Amino acid sequence: MTDERFAPFETMIDEGRALAILQAAVNGADDGELFLERRRSEALSFDDGRLRNASYDASEGFGLRAVRGEVAGYAHATEISESAITRAAQTARLAVGDGGGVMAPAPQGTNRHLYADLDPMSDAPFPAKIELLREIDAFARDLDPRVVQVSATVAASLQEVVIMRPEGGVMTDVRPMARMNVSVIVEENGRRESGGTGGGGRHGLAQLMTPDHWKAQTREALRIALVNLSAEAAPAGQMDVVLGAGWPGILLHEAVGHGLEGDFNRKKSSAFSGLMGQQVAARGVTVLDDGTLPDRRGSLTFDDEGTPSAKNVLIEDGILVGYMQDRQNARLMGVKPTGNGRRESHAHIPMPRMTNTYMLGGDADPKEILGDLKDGIYAVGFGGGQVDITNGKFVFSCTEAYRVKNGVVGAPVKGATLIGDGPTAMRQIRAIGNDMALDPGIGNCGKAGQWVPVGVGQPTLMIGGLTVGGSAK
Repeated sequence: MTDERFAPFETMIDEGRALAILQAAVNGADDGELFLERRRSEALSFDDGRLRNASYDASEGFGLRAVRGEVAGYAHATEISESAITRAAQTARLAVGDGGGVMAPAPQGTNRHLYADLDPMSDAPFPAKIELLREIDAFARDLDPRVVQVSATVAASLQEVVIMRPEGGVMTDVRPMARMNVSVIVEENGRRESGGTGGGGRHGLAQLMTPDHWKAQTREALRIALVNLSAEAAPAGQMDVVLGAGWPGILLHEAVGHGLEGDFNRKKSSAFSGLMGQQVAARGVTVLDDGTLPDRRGSLTFDDEGTPSAKNVLIEDGILVGYMQDRQNARLMGVKPTGNGRRESHAHIPMPRMTNTYMLGGDADPKEILGDLKDGIYAVGFGGGQVDITNGKFVFSCTEAYRVKNGVVGAPVKGATLIGDGPTAMRQIRAIGNDMALDPGIGNCGKAGQWVPVGVGQPTLMIGGLTVGGSAK
């Protein structure tokens, strides 16, 4: 790392004083912590032949929480000092009231490291990053004369976290992140279409900047754009759908994953509430949330409350066996935390969130799954979507999809949307491929106004009876 490490108890506030303030704030509470953070980020965007944006941001601050029953008091500031933490403690203390709580057991420590202690922004000097983006632009235009616009972005960030517990434990984590995105627009006979791809994870920028990587990314973005250039209007109606492996797991994340977060189930607002131990998906369907995968975008050595991340089974052979929990909801539901207490930054309170959510593979050959599709859609790329947690209903737009008839993959289709609900879709899974794959590292998840990086994954799947929205007559 190029800068000195983040050490607030050495340079900003005495550790003993911080602990005394925290302990006073949570006296009589059920839980609480002091979360301190320093974050730095850099992003460079090259668009239409020139550098459009180059930004560097740096921030630091803390959040102090006191929890009593279902109520949490939270205060935060960008100034890390004894006076600021004292003021925050007085505010958070209001949630404790007259006290009477019993402090929840402290998280177990971990010596595990899931990613390197490095600064991804230091992998290359600023001019080298600009030159890389310029090379991507030129390379894409040389690949095909129909390319009329190229956009490329490299981004890196470093989050340094220190968590102090009322018992006196202090945990530190250095969380790198790097990402590259490439998109192209092609034009032919007055018609324009776009294609894009990207990827990254908790590692340095260096491995994304190798020619083998960025050239493959650029070719893939062009391939998707050219596919869309020849796409026909999507059909409409109820039909079977085959989902490709990897990134299409975003449908699983949205339609099922959010419904398995502890807070929604404790409040009985999830479509999966009260179904523990019951069959909620087809036999053979096993879904996990795993924050322990090395270098993955959604992975964490420990979550934002200090609980070590875990490999949590949520659905096993179609049976609901677990929810994702932070400390507060786990305590209120009488279960153990699962390492899923996450927050966007020091300015946000933690809540149950996914890390890397994926479905295990089955034993079917993906080619045979497609061969069994008589009349439907093969969807391999997804854009945005919307989900209603209370009933699991979802609407997703496809960015790359194909018409399939009698097992033959035909023309690409444009404007296809998939409409259904998570619980029904999980029960209507008819085939599970042996090709489970994780996404390339592009996922972000929003909940209650907070955004965190996540991962998704799945094998090739056939789901029966989804509604496909399209414009074909």
